[in-house]
Amino acid sequence: MKTPTRFGRLPLAVLALVVLVAVYATWHFSAAKDAPAYKLAKLEAGPITAAVSATGTLNPVVSVQVGSQVSGQITEILVDFNSPVKAGQLIARINPDTFTQRVRQAEADTDAARATLAVQQAQVAQAQANLLDAQRDFTRKEQLVEKKFVSAAERDKAQTTRDAASAALQLAQAQLLNGQAQVRQRQALLVQAQVDLQRTSIRSPVDGVVVKRSVDMGQTVAASLQAPELFIIAKNLTDMQVETSVDEADVGRIQPGQHASFTVDAFPGRHFTGEVRQVRKAASIVSNVVSYTVVISAANPELILLPGMTANVRIVTAHKDNALKVANAALRFRPASLKDAANGDARNEKAAQNKTSAVSPAPTFSPATGLPGRLWVVGSDGAPQAVDVRLGLSDGGMTEILTDTLKAGSEVITGLQTAARSKPAGAAGPRMF
Repeated sequence: MKTPTRFGRLPLAVLALVVLVAVYATWHFSAAKDAPAYKLAKLEAGPITAAVSATGTLNPVVSVQVGSQVSGQITEILVDFNSPVKAGQLIARINPDTFTQRVRQAEADTDAARATLAVQQAQVAQAQANLLDAQRDFTRKEQLVEKKFVSAAERDKAQTTRDAASAALQLAQAQLLNGQAQVRQRQALLVQAQVDLQRTSIRSPVDGVVVKRSVDMGQTVAASLQAPELFIIAKNLTDMQVETSVDEADVGRIQPGQHASFTVDAFPGRHFTGEVRQVRKAASIVSNVVSYTVVISAANPELILLPGMTANVRIVTAHKDNALKVANAALRFRPASLKDAANGDARNEKAAQNKTSAVSPAPTFSPATGLPGRLWVVGSDGAPQAVDVRLGLSDGGMTEILTDTLKAGSEVITGLQTAARSKPAGAAGPRMF
């Protein structure tokens, strides 16, 4: 039998080499396919604006409720909804008959009091004359007693008459004072009756527009405990305001003078501007949610904004023209998700655990440097590597990064691009010869 030469064994060696290369290539590409791939995002440098969004209601800056201070039947209404009015303009009238009679009665009572006062004044004058006569008689009697022309009893009687006249004068003067007080009292009642009569004419207290009418002609209003509402007049509809509720977590960033913009459903796509006028300190608690009312100015020169409209408000709390910022998805990424994505890849899992354990604890909060945060970058070995940063402004999609480690253009991990897939159970390897 012929022994094979070295050249005869050469094809077998080449075939074995090809098989080994195929096995290695299959394993290599399978491992590469199972390794997780990351979604990356670059840090950007540009403007960023922090804002607070809320919903509020449009209202006039000054809205006056017009009521009635007297009771009676409405006999005349001179304005309607949307009627422009001037201060002092007659807008409604209550039946004045009852109040007219009260004025007449008060006038009669005043005249009677004045007549009584005149009588009392005459009585005072008479008492003064009587006192003067009694004083002269007493003086004469006293002189005659000294000359022994009359007895002392006559002098004493004259003195008694003088004292009685003096008392009568004091009484008349007191009655005169009482009469004067009665006249003033009747005059006050007359003025009150005249004021009530004037109040039957309802007049506008300000210049503005009637936005609400609550009564009809013939209706009876009763002003017993409080003035019933007849009209609501908006003083100036060209100057409106938005009263919006802001959550307690955001109210600390809002200050008077900050720029704001808002939209209303009646004019989609159109933005109106204003500024924060007031942050009211009175808290509103609804279902354990604490909120505060923020008042925002709203110019309305075209009179297209109406009271009661719902406004979607955006208040700008801070702005930077050139800030290093990153997508918020990068701040939400955590490498712990790689354990499920690796699906048994022990090498990648161990590398991620080693990198995670080597990172120092998260820094504490400091108002001067911002909130602490953490980004992840792809390390030299392909595993995620943590970078501690400080967070600045946020517009809801992007967040400012305060760090010297990363620069604009640096890539950070935002998530997993594809999930790792293990080899199917029934898959067969390369055929071995």
